[in-house]
Amino acid sequence: MDDLYREHILDHFKHPRNKGTIENPDITFEDSNPLCGDVIRMDIILKDGYIDDIKFSGKGCAISQASASMLTEAIKGERVENVKAISKEDIFDMLGIPLSPSRIKCALLSLKVLKAGLYGIKGWPGEED
Repeated sequence: MDDLYREHILDHFKHPRNKGTIENPDITFEDSNPLCGDVIRMDIILKDGYIDDIKFSGKGCAISQASASMLTEAIKGERVENVKAISKEDIFDMLGIPLSPSRIKCALLSLKVLKAGLYGIKGWPGEED
């Protein structure tokens, strides 16, 4: 079963969905994981309380980039309030493989960037160190 998830992660890494930037987005936020050098930026366009468009850019390991691709694919067109409720467990479920402690921050970087952008702050309610 893990092989299927690994293939899914590699597919998102090699063929990322929603990769790029948006000119004049409503929200732009970028952050990095200083331990490994992963960087993710997200540009978001909101319309009537929904994520109308979202793109991500950056560099990093397969886990961080695939996580960003999967997350943007999952939330495009969703209500902002629903997106704010996405948890780290949702990200782990999307990835579908066990992660070592060093890979957890890689997997969660896109969620951190997304929520910080949506909340307009560095941290958000429930963020853990």
